[in-house]
Amino acid sequence: MFTGIVEEVGTVMVALPGKLTISATRVIEDTKKGDSIAVNGACLTVTALWGESFSVDVMPETLRRTNLGRLRPGDKVNLERPLALGGRLGGHFVQGHVDGTGRVLSTTRENEALLLNFEAPQEIMRYIVRKGFIAVDGVSLTVIQCDDTFFQVSLVSYTVENTNLGGRKAEDVVNLEVDIIAKYVERLRAEQGSAITEEFLAEHGFLSR
Repeated sequence: MFTGIVEEVGTVMVALPGKLTISATRVIEDTKKGDSIAVNGACLTVTALWGESFSVDVMPETLRRTNLGRLRPGDKVNLERPLALGGRLGGHFVQGHVDGTGRVLSTTRENEALLLNFEAPQEIMRYIVRKGFIAVDGVSLTVIQCDDTFFQVSLVSYTVENTNLGGRKAEDVVNLEVDIIAKYVERLRAEQGSAITEEFLAEHGFLSR
């Protein structure tokens, strides 16, 4: 379990089919072989440690669902260790199980904020609502606008400077993980025979009006 609060931006050193080696410092301070690290939001198992770098294997299913197969040496990736028992939950519950990928449509400055617009497939958009949570490349963000095909988020300066999202540009592919609570709510509502709406989520305390 993760929070979507990125601890460090690492750099891809080696990108081979099914294997990545990434330079990092903070996230490997107390890490050992077999531990998990979220790389661009995908939970991966550390297979080797090399001083100030670590290696992970990437399974074919992960390559199909994420942008990890597109990584090349020099690319920046968001890194986060699992949530420690008793630790603060500053973002939202992120499993590290990427649901699929989206595409950057545009980036726009609004005073100190950076607005990012994303396109995503319907199977992901069905879970995205205004003021709801979304993890983009492992970063916990709040959706500020959305329709059936796109959603928008606003990045504060800290997020721009301390994640790889500040360097994203139009056509870049990003990993997306929707809020797990949305999936549970959908299952419950399906059994009751009615659809999820923004009003339903607000009424039951999942969103603030």
